[in-house]
Amino acid sequence: MILEPFYPKEWVDSVYGIDWEQWRERGIRGAIFDIDNTLVPHGAPADERAIELFDRLRRLGVETCLLSNNKEPRVASFAGAVDSLYIFKGNKPSVKNYKKAMEWMGTSPENTLFVGDQLFTDVYGANRAGIYGILVKPINPKEEIQIVLKRYLEAVVLHFYKKKKMVEK
Repeated sequence: MILEPFYPKEWVDSVYGIDWEQWRERGIRGAIFDIDNTLVPHGAPADERAIELFDRLRRLGVETCLLSNNKEPRVASFAGAVDSLYIFKGNKPSVKNYKKAMEWMGTSPENTLFVGDQLFTDVYGANRAGIYGILVKPINPKEEIQIVLKRYLEAVVLHFYKKKKMVEK
């Protein structure tokens, strides 16, 4: 189907509900994250939950990289707080920086996850790069107008995604 390149491999409520220990047991060695509305509300600094998540991933031996379309000051300050590699102005959904992130982490599409809140940038890019993409529900519904407009289109895609998942069960 024409919409399948936009389908996440999984759709979960929150990045903070993902069973990272289970993913590590399944061979995951790297995780690439979007920041805004995935880890924290849009524009917010790293909070305790985010810092603890990255500490937990380090203890598990999972490398991390932030991949954001945002500018360097935003991404660099967040990356510093959580002690992670980062790529700013990531140009998602282009696969170039997904591949760069894996190169930096020393991982491959087979042992890397991507977690983000947007279908047309985050998930589509992960799918194109061959990475297992997990879609999370946006943390804060209050968003910039261009993202609000994209959410209407995402709702259509997610409607068909849910329908497909129901058929598979």
